[in-house]
Amino acid sequence: MKTERGQAIPVLVICLILVVVWYLACIPMNSVVAEAKIAAAGGGLAATLTESWNHTRPVIPAPHQIAADLWATVFTIAPWAKKSLLYHCWVTLSSTLVGFILGTLLGIGLAILIVHSRLLSKALMPLIIASQTIPILAIAPMIIVVLGAMGFTGLLPKALISTYLCFFPVTIGMVKGLMSPDVIHRDLMHTYNAGAAETLWKLRLPASVPYLFTSLKIAIAIALTGAIVGELPTGAVAGIGARLLIGSYNGLTMMIWSALVAGSVMAATLVWLVGHAERRMLARMGVRA
Repeated sequence: MKTERGQAIPVLVICLILVVVWYLACIPMNSVVAEAKIAAAGGGLAATLTESWNHTRPVIPAPHQIAADLWATVFTIAPWAKKSLLYHCWVTLSSTLVGFILGTLLGIGLAILIVHSRLLSKALMPLIIASQTIPILAIAPMIIVVLGAMGFTGLLPKALISTYLCFFPVTIGMVKGLMSPDVIHRDLMHTYNAGAAETLWKLRLPASVPYLFTSLKIAIAIALTGAIVGELPTGAVAGIGARLLIGSYNGLTMMIWSALVAGSVMAATLVWLVGHAERRMLARMGVRA
């Protein structure tokens, strides 16, 4: 609890600084499009600040404008309504979680194979690393088109894009974690006549837990990014990506920024949940965080 409080204060300070910088950035960006209204109001600093921070179609919405839009789309509309931001967040979140689970299982499975087979290590590691050199914006449309031709639409293509992104950090982290036990500990398991499966279960997996959760924090964040990217090429009508598309097509900057803030809050919440699970797990294992 003390650790969480100690971490919260610096985060709040950084957020406060960002809000101040955000308000300052709104002045030169929005005063250009609000020039006529500023002149009609008599000019001056007060008119410039008022119009820059309250323009109806700003280049950069002020924080209080985004907060008002979030309130209107989250708390004044039924969560299951298609105009509700919560509905769009759930559509993206469902793809994110499915892709995250698949990517985690795939990453752990590949790591176990790599650690226990030198041949597979030499064969798979270069392919795994090379797979991440392909830009996701290039491969996402291919995945969607191929799966669409096979009759798979909706959640699955977006989940697979998330899987493609998040399996990599899990694989690398787990390989490092599974190989982290000292030689003396592995020799001790050999002395006890423990087989590969027993050594994995009683030595390698417990030792890899800190590495796993570090990787999961990265994986859950980029899984969300993958789900949003997966919504962009499809012309989706639901999800955070759909809100970005609709806002971009119609020049609704408020909708775009609200979707971005909602996505950021989702990512921060998911990473916090993984971190909380890590602390609980390490505490049960008797490890001090």
